Amino acid sequence: MKRMLSGIKPTGQLHLGNYIGALRNFVKYQDEYEMYAFIANLHCITIYQDPQTLKKNLRDCAALYLACGLDPNKAVIFQQSDVRAVSQLGWIMACNSYQGELNRQTQYKDKIAKGETGITVGLYAYPTLMASDILIYNSDYVPVGEDQKQHVELARDIAVRFNNRYGETFVVPEPVIAQVGARIMDLQDPTRKMSKSDNSDKGCIYLLDDPKRARKKIMSAVTDSVGIVQFDKENQPGVANLLQILSSLTQEPIDSIVKRFEGKGYGDFKKEVADAVEAELIKIQTEYNRILSEGILESVLKEGAEKANRTAEKTLRKVQKKIGVEIF
Repeated sequence: MKRMLSGIKPTGQLHLGNYIGALRNFVKYQDEYEMYAFIANLHCITIYQDPQTLKKNLRDCAALYLACGLDPNKAVIFQQSDVRAVSQLGWIMACNSYQGELNRQTQYKDKIAKGETGITVGLYAYPTLMASDILIYNSDYVPVGEDQKQHVELARDIAVRFNNRYGETFVVPEPVIAQVGARIMDLQDPTRKMSKSDNSDKGCIYLLDDPKRARKKIMSAVTDSVGIVQFDKENQPGVANLLQILSSLTQEPIDSIVKRFEGKGYGDFKKEVADAVEAELIKIQTEYNRILSEGILESVLKEGAEKANRTAEKTLRKVQKKIGVEIF
């Protein structure tokens, strides 16, 4: 069975974009692949995080992985920092990367373009740690959003370079991008991706939002003056975003939804989107509360870490022998 790996960086509470673009796909893929799903807690600290807030976000992320349908009997679920070999391989990846490659990474480039100062070395170099995340588990596939494809491309470049220098070592992974819902946009500014780090949360629906509050966010979502429900990202980004949300949650094709709403206004359309979102949040939160009440998180993460460590240690030993740092 082919292996797939992906993770989420919970610098804030998980939101609808994380669910549609990532978590739902994790759940689907666990029946098709050997799924490794990790919580990227080391990536969180490239910028300062309040320790108590971070701890809560990590716990909630783990609980939501399970609440959204990831099954520890099918998927390996673990925290990034529980696999120490990842950080060690991350250093080796850094030594097989070039400054120019890291200069071109979007997150770093954007901050430089905005004139930001105080950028940490961790933020600059974290793509090499991400390459380690991907390569240490011999991942065949990595599901990502379109805006994160660059990270997989860097991992591929490093893998090919390493294989050429030291002999066949790493699997060269392929990115997998969902056709619908891969990039859910902000409800108040549909030209920007929905983000857990925004100061205002009116455009972001969190998975632990009160369902009634989430409904209000949908009903107040920005649309346009065209007045026709159709999928036009360029001229009607707000409506297109709501169509993607509804299609992703109900599995009804966008064309079919558009046809059903011929001659109807945005009010009816938004109400149906709000119904779908509210129902989904209620289902997720019911499971989330059950999981926390049963106290199973620690055992799930411990078991996942043990499995992940076995794979990672084997890869690290092979790499270190190939580059010559092992004496015996």
